[in-house]
Amino acid sequence: MTHQVRAVVARSKGAPVSLETIVVPDPGPGEALVKVEACGVCHTDLHYREGGINDEFPFLLGHEAAGVVESVGEGVTEVAPGDFVILNWRAVCGDCRACRRGRPQYCFNTHNAEQRMTLLDGTELSPALGIGAFAEKTLVAAGQCTKVDRAASAAAGLLGCGVMAGIGAAINTGNVGRGDTVAVIGCGGVGDAAIAGSRLAGAARIIAVDIDDRKLEKARSLGATHTVNSKTGDPVEAIRELTGGFGADVVVEAVGRPETYKQAFYARDLAGTVVLVGVPTPEMKLELPLLDVFGRGGSLKSSWYGDCLPSRDFPMLIDLYLQGRLDLDAFVTETIALEDVEKAFERMHGGDVLRSVVLL
Repeated sequence: MTHQVRAVVARSKGAPVSLETIVVPDPGPGEALVKVEACGVCHTDLHYREGGINDEFPFLLGHEAAGVVESVGEGVTEVAPGDFVILNWRAVCGDCRACRRGRPQYCFNTHNAEQRMTLLDGTELSPALGIGAFAEKTLVAAGQCTKVDRAASAAAGLLGCGVMAGIGAAINTGNVGRGDTVAVIGCGGVGDAAIAGSRLAGAARIIAVDIDDRKLEKARSLGATHTVNSKTGDPVEAIRELTGGFGADVVVEAVGRPETYKQAFYARDLAGTVVLVGVPTPEMKLELPLLDVFGRGGSLKSSWYGDCLPSRDFPMLIDLYLQGRLDLDAFVTETIALEDVEKAFERMHGGDVLRSVVLL
């Protein structure tokens, strides 16, 4: 049996997305069919549309999603029909060298559904991050489904990518702890999540850096204790002034550009940590004096998906949300319909939204 559903498809590089009818098969062994309830509009989806990930068009966009399992294939024990789940793109294999070393959060062999979703004419679709959730239903590997409390709102899906990436960059990768000083450069969705994560971890001082005062105001509402507009002053000097002249214990770079990475590098304290969670483009190069890398000590890290383990982190963060300690709803600027995704991309360019969320 197959299912014909509406979905958002990017057919060619740079072209506007289209709302199409696609064909989704019933789940096979190890797979799950999920009725999508909500999906955030993430920059990564725009990167797919622009050909910045690869050229395997047409793409079925959307990946930051939550929904209800409709059916499962043979051998699936992780989830069952009726479960409310957050979709993730780290379906832990359990057998790669990272998993065997007891570090499944770095799984090097994550898997996706074996069957392909298609256009009506049979053309195979490439689902964004192996998910493809700008659709009424999507087919994923069962391991890409993480069951959480059904009391969570549509904002729960944001943990599937951007919010988890930011919170994890602070807590998992940066190891922010009680009393630490933290600076976050770039206050979009991921940067603001790093601010929220730093507050959860007990950071004493959280400095938000951006060129947009609107974003800095939002950062304060999510936990920033100080703000710096780097358009009007040197952010490195400002961060040092706010940290007794030393620099921050942890600096999260959530932009993904060489110039902001250098700011992060020099804005950290001796033996401090820099976490790169912003995604650079392939042509970008970084040049730093090697003596400075050696002499300043500490750690230079990159954070991929916030170094998260979905089965551990998603339920924990949903519990914090239900306790009122993590305001996921604050990340939702607007809710939209499937046919409004292209307009959401335009608003994203203008910096007008933290997250647009498609409700189905």
